[in-house]
Amino acid sequence: QVQFVESGGGLVQPGGSLRLSCVPSGSASLYYAMGWYRQTPGNQREGNQRELIAHITNGGNINYVDSVKGRFTISRDNGKNTMYLQMNDLKPEDTAVYYCNRALVIPTVWGQGTRVTVSS
Repeated sequence: QVQFVESGGGLVQPGGSLRLSCVPSGSASLYYAMGWYRQTPGNQREGNQRELIAHITNGGNINYVDSVKGRFTISRDNGKNTMYLQMNDLKPEDTAVYYCNRALVIPTVWGQGTRVTVSS
């Protein structure tokens, strides 16, 4: 499986915005279906799996979990071999490590993720 490199995280105040980027390592390409996942501090402590919060296909199908719907926008630029997650109106509960990976198939290889902290 392809490993991906995430970037764009950081510390932001509630209500702020961030844009995450995702590129495949080496000469690989984005998969047909790609997604953004996150693992919150609570999930980490409990050993829970990463949550798929948004995914997009080459065919243009996009889905979000309810908790981010209307605030986050997933997109991809196949020409740049890059996927994005625009996050607006961030809330403290969005604090997590964000990962990108293939969607519709359970990934087995993960990148380092990018940490997003929403705090005043």
